[in-house]
Amino acid sequence: MSASPSPTAVVDIDPAKLPTTKDQAAALVRDVLAQPSAFGPDTVRRSPYESDPRRWAVLGDDCVWEQRALPEDVLASVTRHYEVPASGGRGSLTLSAVVTVHRTAEQADWENAEVLEEMMRCPSQLLRSGEVLTGLTDVPNALGDFGNGYADDTLTETGAYTSDRLGGPYPYVWEQTRIGPFTVAVSAKGAKGWSETDLFDRLRDPHTRMRVSLRHAIERDTPAGTGSPSVSESTVTKDSRR
Repeated sequence: MSASPSPTAVVDIDPAKLPTTKDQAAALVRDVLAQPSAFGPDTVRRSPYESDPRRWAVLGDDCVWEQRALPEDVLASVTRHYEVPASGGRGSLTLSAVVTVHRTAEQADWENAEVLEEMMRCPSQLLRSGEVLTGLTDVPNALGDFGNGYADDTLTETGAYTSDRLGGPYPYVWEQTRIGPFTVAVSAKGAKGWSETDLFDRLRDPHTRMRVSLRHAIERDTPAGTGSPSVSESTVTKDSRR
């Protein structure tokens, strides 16, 4: 990822298809967000299932995550929460997906940049009372780097998750991609019996599906036989956030 914001390059976006109001943005986000089955047939909704599109998570100066009203440059941000119930000696796996709509690609790019700043500023972060992330490491990749042919920027964060209720530390993974003015992210908080590889495997398909759905919703229509092939999807590996 470049040091300064960069415009979109991976998708030929049709400006007429971009949302211009908060309601339009929220509707598009809900169309793109993954259903529980995308994470596997054993995945169910958590409660609450969906966040308020007028608010998003912000890491405070005290390294504690909290919900705040969206800034002016963000039209909508929705998070859905999922769970793979405990079974077969494995603990309950907690998953999430979030799509955010900025007014411009440059503003979305700054969101990715801020993730790197947060990791350096707060290598230990309090998600909520009794839930802590530690040992966080972020790896960014710009379009064309290390197999990234599907997003303007990608960012993967790994670390350890510890819960007063569930124990730990367990693996933690956050993967985020930027396509134009949108960011698309998935995350997994591990539990007993789940490896980091297991978490990446659970996140791969829903992350890919959401990117594909978003591209189809915003790209310019090209007459049959006149356009160039669309950018192919690649899987995001652990070498490729939150």
